[in-house]
Amino acid sequence: MTNKAVVVYSGGMDSFTVLNKAIKDGKDVYALSFNYGQRHSKELIVAAKVCQDLNIPHKVVDISAINELMAGSSLTDEIEIPEGHYAEESMKSTVVPNRNMVLLSMAIAYAVSLEAPEVYYGAHSGDHHIYPDCRPAFVNAMNDVSKIANYQSVEIVTPYLSNSKGDILEDGLTMGLNYANTWTCYNGREKACGKCGACTERLEAFSEQNTTDPLAYEV
Repeated sequence: MTNKAVVVYSGGMDSFTVLNKAIKDGKDVYALSFNYGQRHSKELIVAAKVCQDLNIPHKVVDISAINELMAGSSLTDEIEIPEGHYAEESMKSTVVPNRNMVLLSMAIAYAVSLEAPEVYYGAHSGDHHIYPDCRPAFVNAMNDVSKIANYQSVEIVTPYLSNSKGDILEDGLTMGLNYANTWTCYNGREKACGKCGACTERLEAFSEQNTTDPLAYEV
């Protein structure tokens, strides 16, 4: 059994924390990012820099060609990105159809090729309301499939599945992480908008921890 682990790494604060948690756990980390045509592809630039600084292998896989099969999301189509909290019904427009099943399937395939027994994935409780593919039922079912889909069993590790974004931030701050090295905003502009669901939840997390977000915001 090797100590290798694939980390699904978007460049956002959740996956950034998971990446560093896997490293802290002593894993031989292989970071995997995806370009699925997301507007906020700036996160991929941030992810690449982090991996370079940490000196860990990093693959960015371009799957934007299948974007026409994953239509209808404001993150990939010409649909206005809603503002407000994830609890609002309008946030459902940010759901990318079947995204995490697709991404996890490829991460599992990569893990099998590396003979890595684990894939780390940053699902958390704050996403459960809007995103079905971040809920425990999905993760547990996907994990069951992952263990039988190949000759090699691969476990999907979700260290924060039952935790909030504030909990994740608290753990990351305890690890001494610098969240200036992340990108969360659904708009890929120079500064974070401060209004979209991703920004709203991020700012709430920093407020809960009584600390200041190091990112620059438009508002």
